[in-house]
Amino acid sequence: MDDPLPPSSLRETSASGGTGSAALPVAMLYRHADASTLNFKTTAELKPLDGPVGQQRALGALELGTKIRTPGFNLFVTGSAGSRMQKVVETLLKNARWDRPHPDDWVYVNNFADSRKPTAIRLPPGRAAELRTTMDEVIDDLKVALPALFESEDYQARRTAIDQKFQSKQSDAFSSLGDKAAAANMAVLRTPMGFMIAPVRDGKVVPPEQFNAWPEADRKAAQDTIETLQNELEQIFRHVPAWEKQHRDEIQALDQQTALVAIDQSINEAKEKFSTIAEVLKYLENVRADLIENTALFLAKPQGELGAIVGAALGNATDRYQVNVLVSQDTEGGSVPIVEELHPTLGNLIGSIEYVSKHGFLVTDFRLIKAGALHRANGGFLLLDARRVLSEPFSWQALKRLLRQEEIRIEDVTRLVGLTSSVSLEPDPIPLDIKIVLFGDRLLYYLLSAYDPEIGEFFKVLADFEDDVDRTPDSETTHARLIASLLAQENLKPVDRDGVALLLEHSSRLADDAGKLTLLTDRLKDILAEADFWASEAKHETTQRSDIQRALDEGVTRASRIRDRAQEAVLREISLVDTTGSKVGQINGLSVFQLGGFRFGRPTRITCRVRPGSGKVVDIEREVELGGPIHSKGVLILSGFLAGRYALDKPMSLFASLVFEQSYGGVEGDSASSAELYALMSALAEVPLRQDLAVTGSVNQNGEIQAIGGVNEKIEGFFDICAARGLTGKQGVLIPKSNVQHLMLRHNVISACAEGKFFIHPVVTIDEGIALLTGRAAGTRGPQGDYDADSVNGLIESRLRSFAQVQERKVRFDGQSET
Repeated sequence: MDDPLPPSSLRETSASGGTGSAALPVAMLYRHADASTLNFKTTAELKPLDGPVGQQRALGALELGTKIRTPGFNLFVTGSAGSRMQKVVETLLKNARWDRPHPDDWVYVNNFADSRKPTAIRLPPGRAAELRTTMDEVIDDLKVALPALFESEDYQARRTAIDQKFQSKQSDAFSSLGDKAAAANMAVLRTPMGFMIAPVRDGKVVPPEQFNAWPEADRKAAQDTIETLQNELEQIFRHVPAWEKQHRDEIQALDQQTALVAIDQSINEAKEKFSTIAEVLKYLENVRADLIENTALFLAKPQGELGAIVGAALGNATDRYQVNVLVSQDTEGGSVPIVEELHPTLGNLIGSIEYVSKHGFLVTDFRLIKAGALHRANGGFLLLDARRVLSEPFSWQALKRLLRQEEIRIEDVTRLVGLTSSVSLEPDPIPLDIKIVLFGDRLLYYLLSAYDPEIGEFFKVLADFEDDVDRTPDSETTHARLIASLLAQENLKPVDRDGVALLLEHSSRLADDAGKLTLLTDRLKDILAEADFWASEAKHETTQRSDIQRALDEGVTRASRIRDRAQEAVLREISLVDTTGSKVGQINGLSVFQLGGFRFGRPTRITCRVRPGSGKVVDIEREVELGGPIHSKGVLILSGFLAGRYALDKPMSLFASLVFEQSYGGVEGDSASSAELYALMSALAEVPLRQDLAVTGSVNQNGEIQAIGGVNEKIEGFFDICAARGLTGKQGVLIPKSNVQHLMLRHNVISACAEGKFFIHPVVTIDEGIALLTGRAAGTRGPQGDYDADSVNGLIESRLRSFAQVQERKVRFDGQSET
C-alpha cells in the first residue's frame, strides 16, 4: 500500500467525467488518523496495555466460563486467525487470582492383591515425590538391614536350634526303631530304593539264599518280626512331612519375627511422615504385609557373575514397592495448572500404558502408566485446539466421555482397535475436575453445533473474539498503546507518532472499513517486526513512518506476482478488457482474489446477448458448473427485477445469456450482479455502456445497489489497468454508496482523483448507475404509466414488448400450422 498523501495535499473534486451520480470528494477516499489525539513523540512514552482491546463480550464470557463450577460450562473460544485469542486467554488465566484450592498430587502404586489393577492414591500438593523418595529409602534400608539381621549370631543360633530340633525328632524315631530291630536280631538298612529291614546273625545281615534255607518256623517268626518293624517304619515316615512342615513353619515364624524388627522400624518411620493421609497409611500397611511374606527377596547375595544376575533379579523383584508419580504439582507456582496440549492424541490426552519387551513378549506394570494432559491440568485449565482434537482418532469422543463421567480412565488405544491381545492394566480411575478451553474458528464451531449436539452439553460458554473495533479518537489512542504493547512483547524499537498514524490507517484498511480498527494483532506484529528490520538497516534509532511504509510496500511486492501477471495479461490484450469507448451489452465487472494473505482486484469483461424467448436468463457460469450458488442467486435476481419492472401486461418473452469472459475457474459471490444487470439492460435497450467505467455491487429485485466486500482492492485493480494505459480523465469505478465508509485507497489512486483523472461514483440504485454508464436518463414512469421513449427504461420496455409480440406471432403461426 503506497503512502497516502497528507490531508493538506488533497483537494476535493466532484467531477464525474460524465452524466449521472457525482464522484466522491477526495476527503472521503481515505480517513487519516487524528494527529491531535496522538500526544506523544514515540511509543516509548506510552504505557502498554494490560489486557486485550475491544473484547468486552469475549472477556465477559471468559470470566463466566472460568469461574462457574457447574459441570458442562467449559469454554469454546472462537475468532479469526491472527486475533491471538489463545495467547490472550492464556495470559488472562495466568494473571488471574483463583480462589479454588491447589490441585492434589496423584501416584499409582502396586495392588498387592491384583497387580493388574494398580491403585491410585491422592496426596496433598507436593507430597507425591516425598512418598516416592520415602519408599525408595525404605527398600534401600531393608536391602541392608534384612541381610544383616539374618546373618546375626542370634538369628543363626535360633535357626540352628530349630534345625536341631527337627533333626533330633527324626534321629530319635529312627534310633528307637533301630534298638527294637537289634533286640529282635534285625537291622534297618538304607538302600537306593529306600529303607528295608533284614535279619541279622552273628552280627551280619543274613543273605536271601541263607534266609531261604532256614527252617520254616524260623523264617515265619522272622517275617512276622520284619512286618511289625516295617509298620513302625511306615509310621515314622508318615510323621516326617508333618515334622518338616512344623520345621518350615517355625523357620518362617522366626524369619518373620526377625524381619519384622527391621520392617516395622522402616514402615513406622514412613507412616510418621504421612500420618494424616489415610490412603497412604493403608498402602504402607499393605507394603508391610507383603514385605513380611517376601523377605527372601532381600536375602540372596551370591558373588561374582552369578551375583550380578541375582542382583538384577533382586532389583526387578523389589520394583513392586516403587511409587509411580503420575502428577506432582508445583506448590511454589500459581494455584491452578494451565496446560496447553499441542498434539492431542488419545494417549497424550488421557494418559497411556507403555510396554517393554521381555523374552519376546510385551509386558507392563504400574510403573509404566504415563500421565496425560488431563492429569496434568486436573484442577485447572486445559487449552486445546479444536481442529487438532477432531483430527486425532478417538480423542474427541474420549474427551466428551471423560467429561460426562467426571473421571479420567486410561484406555489402551491398541486394545480399542484390536491390534494387540497382550495382557494390559486396569488402573484406578482418577476424579476429574477441570475446565477445558477449546480454540477454533467460527465455521468450525457452528459446524460442530450443527452436527454434534453434545457440543452444547459440554461447552456451554462461547467466547467470540471481535475482529475489529469502532474507530474513534479514544480507540486510536488505545490502539497506539496496543502497538506499544506489541513492540514491548517482541523487544522492538519504539515507533514515532507519524509511524503510529500510518499503522492506524493501515489497521482500518485491514479491517476493510475506514470506521474500524482491526484487532487481528498478528498482522500488525508482523508489520512492526519487518519495519524494525528496515529501521535498523537505515540506522534509525526509532522506527519511522518511512520504515512502516517500506514494510508495507515490500510485503505487497513479495506477494504480488500473480497480480502482476494478471495485469500483464490485460495490458498485452491477452485478457480482453476495454478502458475506453462504449459497447452494447458489455461491461467491466470487478472481482477480488485472495491468495495466501494477499488480496488484489482484477477487472473482468462481462457480456450479454438477448433475443426473443421464453423468459429465461441463462447464467453460462452456472450451466457449466463454474458458478457458485451465491453467484447463481444473483443472476436469478435479475429475472425478478426485469419481470417486476417492465411490460407488466405482457408475458416475459426474453432469452438472455450472461457470461464472465475468459473466466476459466469458479465464480462465486453476487458482487457482480449489478454489472450483469447493466449489461443485460444495455443489450435490451441497445444502448452502449462506457468501457472507461468499471462496476461492483450487488443488486436486489427492487433495483437497489447493495454493499460488497473488497471494495478498495477492486477499485485499485481497475485503476492500475487504466493508469498503465494512460488515464484519460473520464475513467472511474461505480461502487455501492453503502461502501463509501469502507474506502481506504492507495496514494496513487487518491492523487489521480484529486487531479480529476479518476473518479469514484457512489450509486444507490440501478437507475443512477445506468444513467452514468450510458449518458442517458434512466427514465421514470409518467402519469400514463409509460417510460419516456428515449430513456433507457423506455427502450428496454419497448424491446421486451416487441419480443412478446414475436412470441405471440410464433404461437399463432405454430397453432395454424398444426391445424
